Amino acid sequence: MCDACVMSAVKERMLSRRSFFQNAGLAGAAAALGAVGAPTAARAAAHSGLTDLTHTLSAEFPTFFGTPGFAAEQLYKFEKDGFNLFNLTVNEHTGTHVDAPLHFSADGISVDEIPVMSLMAPLCVIDISARASEDADTTLTPDDLQAWIDANGPIPDQACVALYSGWGAKVKTEGFRNFDGTAMHFPGFHVEAAQMLLETGAASIASDTLSLDPGISPDFATHYAWLPQGRFGIECIANLDRVPTAGATVFIGAPKHAGGSGGPARILAVV
Repeated sequence: MCDACVMSAVKERMLSRRSFFQNAGLAGAAAALGAVGAPTAARAAAHSGLTDLTHTLSAEFPTFFGTPGFAAEQLYKFEKDGFNLFNLTVNEHTGTHVDAPLHFSADGISVDEIPVMSLMAPLCVIDISARASEDADTTLTPDDLQAWIDANGPIPDQACVALYSGWGAKVKTEGFRNFDGTAMHFPGFHVEAAQMLLETGAASIASDTLSLDPGISPDFATHYAWLPQGRFGIECIANLDRVPTAGATVFIGAPKHAGGSGGPARILAVV
């Protein structure tokens, strides 16, 4: 059989298989929805949508140390090889990413060991953007936490408590690192806020900046207070202005490479 005939036959077979699995998937989803009953359907109807809390990762994405943390080398091209394939070089702490306890402790759990129950969490968004617009070195304080609790109730078990400073709008500019030649200037968690959250059932904290600590921090006090206690962090989270202060559920697609101190993550919120 000629090469062109072989390729045509394979393509037709692949399309046939794809159609089969798509139809089977739709049928299975319909059956599952029918099986869960009215309460689940009612909850689904109450959700207004899915929000991506993840920045697009590229070689241009700002990093804490100022050097590129991502590279993609194309090894195979569709035009020549019939498929595309890239070899990736990635710094674990680049883009929207997870800090595992191991990142700032000698024997903390690695990113692949984070309990899956912590990767689906109630999302608590604490907005300090008004202060941050006036003071790049501002921090999320215990007073901010208490104000959120007064308005919304206790921090839920397994919660992800996220700092919203509005810094995501700066991600394609030098203002995201905001480096003055001596130090960076961007908001973060005050260490006392992290210590206060340790008294709750929160499993993770997140910041829309490059660090859980403010950029001017000389000692990573928040990292050292939070991560060695078996909790994890998320840095460079995006689009917190698109989700409510309380009531959303966040899904944290943490990487699962053995012994990792963290890694880029796909993070979604259901509202």
